[in-house]
Amino acid sequence: MTVEQNVLQQHSQKHQQTLLNQLREVTGTTDVQLLQQALQVSNGDLGEAVAFLTEKNAKVPQQDETTYYQTSQVASDRYISVGSQADTNVIDLTGDDKDDLQRAIALSLEESNRAFRETGITDEEQAISRVLEASIAENKASLKRTHTEVWSDSPNPHDRKRIDNCPVGLKNVGNTCWFSAVIQSLFNLLEFQRLVLNYSPPARVHDLPRNQKEHRNLPFMQELRNLFSLMVGSKRKYVDPSRAVEILKDAFKSSESQQQDVSEFTHKLLDWLEDAFQMKAEEDREGEKPKNPMVELFYGRFLAVGVHEGKKFENTEMFGQYPLQVNGFKDLHECLEAAMIEGEIESLHSAENSARSGQEHWFTELPPVLTFELSRFEFNQALGRPEKIHNKLEFPSMLYMDRYMDRNREITRIKREEIRRLKEHLTLLQQRLERYLSYGSGPKRFPLADVLQYAMEFASSKPVCTSPVEDIDTSAPPGGTTGQQLPPPSSAEQDSLPPLESSGLASGPATAPSAAQQQRVPIHKPFTQSRLPPDLPMHPAPRHITEEELRVLEGCLHRWRSEVENDTRDLQGSITRIHRTIELMYSDKSMMQVPYRLHAVLVHEGQANAGHYWAYIYDPHQRCWMKYNDISVTKSSWEELVRDSFGGYRNASAYCLMYINDKKPFLTEEEFDKETGQILSGMDKLPPDLKQYVKEDNEQFDKEIEEWDIMQARKAQQEKLALATAAAAAASTASSTSTSSSSPQPMSIESSPPDNAVPQQDPEYMEQPSPTNDSKHLQEDTERAISRAAAEQEERSPEALLNAAIKMEYGRLLRFAQEDTPVENDYRLQHIIVYFIQNQAPKKILERTLLTQFADRNLAFDERCKSIMNVARAKLDLIKPEEVNMDEYEIWHQDYRNFRETTILMVTGLELFQKTNYVEALMYLIYAYQYNKELLLKGLYRGHDEELLGHYRRECLLKLNEQAAAMFESGEEPEVTTGLGIMNELVVPCIPLLLVHDAVRDLLAVEDMRNRWCSYLGQEMESNLQEKLTDFLPKLLDCSTEIKSFHDPPKLPTYSTLELCERFSRIMAALGRVPTEGR
Repeated sequence: MTVEQNVLQQHSQKHQQTLLNQLREVTGTTDVQLLQQALQVSNGDLGEAVAFLTEKNAKVPQQDETTYYQTSQVASDRYISVGSQADTNVIDLTGDDKDDLQRAIALSLEESNRAFRETGITDEEQAISRVLEASIAENKASLKRTHTEVWSDSPNPHDRKRIDNCPVGLKNVGNTCWFSAVIQSLFNLLEFQRLVLNYSPPARVHDLPRNQKEHRNLPFMQELRNLFSLMVGSKRKYVDPSRAVEILKDAFKSSESQQQDVSEFTHKLLDWLEDAFQMKAEEDREGEKPKNPMVELFYGRFLAVGVHEGKKFENTEMFGQYPLQVNGFKDLHECLEAAMIEGEIESLHSAENSARSGQEHWFTELPPVLTFELSRFEFNQALGRPEKIHNKLEFPSMLYMDRYMDRNREITRIKREEIRRLKEHLTLLQQRLERYLSYGSGPKRFPLADVLQYAMEFASSKPVCTSPVEDIDTSAPPGGTTGQQLPPPSSAEQDSLPPLESSGLASGPATAPSAAQQQRVPIHKPFTQSRLPPDLPMHPAPRHITEEELRVLEGCLHRWRSEVENDTRDLQGSITRIHRTIELMYSDKSMMQVPYRLHAVLVHEGQANAGHYWAYIYDPHQRCWMKYNDISVTKSSWEELVRDSFGGYRNASAYCLMYINDKKPFLTEEEFDKETGQILSGMDKLPPDLKQYVKEDNEQFDKEIEEWDIMQARKAQQEKLALATAAAAAASTASSTSTSSSSPQPMSIESSPPDNAVPQQDPEYMEQPSPTNDSKHLQEDTERAISRAAAEQEERSPEALLNAAIKMEYGRLLRFAQEDTPVENDYRLQHIIVYFIQNQAPKKILERTLLTQFADRNLAFDERCKSIMNVARAKLDLIKPEEVNMDEYEIWHQDYRNFRETTILMVTGLELFQKTNYVEALMYLIYAYQYNKELLLKGLYRGHDEELLGHYRRECLLKLNEQAAAMFESGEEPEVTTGLGIMNELVVPCIPLLLVHDAVRDLLAVEDMRNRWCSYLGQEMESNLQEKLTDFLPKLLDCSTEIKSFHDPPKLPTYSTLELCERFSRIMAALGRVPTEGR
């Protein structure tokens, strides 16, 4: 059951009915289910419910018959045309006409919906985004993104060890995700990788660089070589690019360039590489025109052909990253078409002397690596700052560039003209089709075929009056009585009456009213007097129509509807054919000779001034897409790439596309050894100097692992020594108490130690709850099973009694495992065997666990129990290693221990949540959810209800967010500091946990938290609060799903099985109606 349903259930039936009546009166909607849905979505808020219904009506023009016929009750002179007149959107709202108000709302929603369809985001989201970005832009100088540890390395080097030949990630060293995305895209171009690795600086600069360019670019090139070599041969899962990044960042610390965006960083990086290769090329080719491999790889040429003020011109220009506008286009080809034709541009001269100008671009030479820079940011002149464009833009995995080549200029022009003509015809057809599908002159329009169908249904309807008497004296005063006696209605007629009237008649006497009743003074009854007139039909129907008129009308309506449906089908078919013709315009072989395959997609998630970057790169050897997200490198899919890159989904979209010539395989092919013919891989790809550099780094990492292993072994030895010391102390204590006390000790889950050793204490999960002494309950159950077996078993040998007792105990626990119990009574907590049965543990695991239970040396001291215990211990000793896999046995028992720990975390967290101690509750709920999710990966009954834990984890974060926001609103320095501390230390680190799985409710919760803090941007506040807010907001709005730093798990309290079961039962019962649908 959802939280919203819980809220609705708290309203009384009477109050809910009142809300339904008010909502029905305001909106005119009579569909009870729709009204209830609106109240449910709005949590009982009447204003939000009205908005929901109005929006729903605006989005769904097809309505049921009841709603449609309501419009017929409005007089025709009260309609206002919203057709093609110039003043159609002007509506008079000064009067009392509610229909005008409804139409105004509908028009407003229509505009909003149109904007939503075009941009993919709502007006509210746009407004919040604009306000947020404006504030961040104004406070740009004071903005400090204080991620103290952007990536906190795991202290265990084994966690940072590269697995096989998996690609190496790049560490985020402080808002450098853009650098990682660009470098990974270039590194996976193997031709570019070879150029960098085999680069050697010019000989003349070994002594002293001549100028500032050489002084800066050559060290950067060397650091890039070092970085690439580590990405090739490192044993680390990810490497640190700090040195290369710092050199690149230092170039922008001059006074003339305070802040640069990612695009400028990327251009600068490529410029430096070009300069470095140019220096080398000039040295290698003295006297000849040098060839720069960067230029040959990334740069192409196009021919600009056009007319300027009546004069024709042709210019050849070079290009690198080709910029494309995104706004207003649906796919990459539309962007390219618009970029290649710079339409008619008016001259700046006076109107008399001006001539129209324009130009076309035609590619004469395309580079092997073709990069498109998608302009997803535009400058808002009104606000004076950039904004991100979230529109959806599709792009293909294989792009054919033939239509843009100069050699195909004439063919392309012919095809473009044909497409233009087809699109004009398509627009006319779509306009004609729209007139059929949205028929009418009011704000609500319907398909014409449906209108004719409704008219036909109306004409053929038969009136059914509320009274069986046709000849009613309409002159009788309302509410008065007449002298005419009405016969009592029949049962069939009563069934046709409205509920109120039917019940009124049924409750009255069946006989004629007395004379006193007929002569009594009429009493004014507003409710009964407001009833419908008795001769009004139960549903809309014509009052007077002859059979001939009906036959003619039905014939006309039938014929017209068929004609309309045929016209609609013909129009839709023509539109489909034109779309198909346009799609196939360039599909002939002559226009598919220049194929470019998508190599990399660089994605940005966030807004114009803040966000996160990552890259999708195609691996031609594994034939799959890989996602490079800083240190994380994972396999991906085309579907995930589409979701994150096309745009229109949340705020992630591609900002750069890298295509490679599919006819030049050397770009991504591995290099072969010239002598052996074998593929060069790993360290073999590196020149000697880089090979030595990587070797030294790997040796350092190996040493780090070795030191870690030695330290861990030392710790384990110290812990073992401490345990032995504690055991010896416990042994001396136990030996002294055993002489003065005869109470039995707890059993051991494993086979018992020798007689002269101290019995180990049995783990708590082998106990069962007892109202008296839960530490003895498990052995009491064991003794009880033995006693029952002795009573029912004829053969009294210890082995026979053991088998019978085990069978009975197993049967008892099996019934528990199969019993359908309420959520607060979980038998898995009471006995490990119940957990094993429900999770289908192997039979051998069950048998050994039960034998261990009966092998307890501390069973009662009578001879029967002792003999059974000895038999059980003997059976345990006889079990061979190949019969029971002890590793698997330990894994099952460890899983149960994990289940109990998860339960303790959950129970403690829920108890603290109920006490409104949300700060302490959060970590318990967070870790309970994470551990529980790991358990559920192994099976449905391995853990607890994921929805339940997810709900309270989410609610706890929302409560903390509310508390922190209230503290911030107070304006008091200690309160503000505490509130922001709660957000920075607790809430913000947990947000990636909510984003990582894209669960709808978790995403909504994150948006709620962000919106609460974004709402402060438009408010006046003191400068110190404004500074703290702008410092905090980028952390809150960071869209990364990587877990950057986190608290340690909370310490677990120690519960006996009895205490744990009681606490679990108590907290689950206290929760009442659990806000999930249960396990």
